[in-house]
Amino acid sequence: MTAEPKRRTPRRSLEDTRTLVLSAIDKGMAVDQAAAVFGVGRSTIFGWVKLRNESGPAALAVKMPPGREPALTEQQMAQLRSWIIGRDPRQLQFEFGLWTREMVAELIRRKFGVQFTLQWVGKLLARLGLSPQRPLVRAYEQSPDRVTHWKEVEYPKIRAQAISQGASIYFADEAGIRTDHHSGTTWAPVGETPIVRGTGKRVSVNMISTVNTQGKLHFSFVEGNLNSAAFIDYLKKLMHDIPGKIFLIVDGHSAHRSAETKAFVKSTKGRLRLFFLPPYSPELNPDEWVWKNIKNDRVGRTIVRSVRELQDGIEKAVARLQQTPELVQAFFRDRDLLYITT
Repeated sequence: MTAEPKRRTPRRSLEDTRTLVLSAIDKGMAVDQAAAVFGVGRSTIFGWVKLRNESGPAALAVKMPPGREPALTEQQMAQLRSWIIGRDPRQLQFEFGLWTREMVAELIRRKFGVQFTLQWVGKLLARLGLSPQRPLVRAYEQSPDRVTHWKEVEYPKIRAQAISQGASIYFADEAGIRTDHHSGTTWAPVGETPIVRGTGKRVSVNMISTVNTQGKLHFSFVEGNLNSAAFIDYLKKLMHDIPGKIFLIVDGHSAHRSAETKAFVKSTKGRLRLFFLPPYSPELNPDEWVWKNIKNDRVGRTIVRSVRELQDGIEKAVARLQQTPELVQAFFRDRDLLYITT
C-alpha cells in the first residue's frame, strides 16, 4: 500500500490538483499511481471521487477561508480615507510627500492604536477604494483662487469673445527633448537589469505646438532656444496656416510677454490675440498632454541613436496625432481641462 504523502497541497492550487487527478483517474490511471504522481493520499483521492459522484463537479471548488475582520470601525476607516486622500503626509508629521503602506500602518498605529501588517494594510487600502498611482505634481506656488477665477470667469469670457468675433481658440506650449531621453519598461529575467543601446550624446531638440478642441494640431521645430524671435517666427507660421482670427492661450514664458512679442501681436491688428494662463498651472493647458504623448508615450520608447532619429520619431508621433484628431480631443477630457469644453 502506498504511504500517505506528508506534504500538503496549497489551497490556491488545490482545485486544479483535484481536477487533474480525477481526469487522470477517468482516463484509466490507477489510484496508487495518481497518488504518487500528484503527491496526494489514496484516501484523499477516493474522497474526491465520492464527493464528485454524490454532489457533482461543482463540489470540487475550493472555498477560501474568510479573512479576519479589520480591527477598525467603519467610522475609523472613513477617517483614515479622508486623511490619505485629503492630506499631504507632511501635514501629519511624516517625512515624505507620498503615501506608502508603511506610512499608513504608522498612521493607524498613531491614531487608533492598532498594529497592522503591511499585507493587511494593502487589503485595507483596497477595501477603501484606493490603489497605488503615479501622482501629478502641482507647484505649491500655484494660487487656487487664480485657477478658479480662470476656469469660472476668465476663460468663459475669452470663449464668449471668440464666438462673437468668429475667432478660433488655440492653446500653445513649448517643449524640449534630449537624445538620451527614454521612458517605459521592457521585459528581462528577474534580477537582471536589461540594457538597450542608444546614444550617449545629450543634444536637445526644441519644439512648439498649438492645439484646439476640434483636435487640430499645429507643430514646428524651433532652432536653438525659444526666445522672442523664435516665438514670433512660429506665430507667423501659425497665422499663415490657420485662416481667420486666432485667440492663442499661452503660459507666462518671457518670450510670450516680451516687448517684441507685444509689438508683433499689435501689428496684426486684431488678427492674433494672446491670453495668459495663471502662473504655475501647466495642467490647465491641453498642449501639455500633446507633449506627454509625444515624449513619453512614443519617442521616449524608441531609444534613438542620433538627432536625426529623434527628429524622425517626433515627426512620426506628431503625424499620428494630426491624422487621428480624436486622440487629441480625448486629451480635453482630463478633469483639469473640462472647463474648456463644458
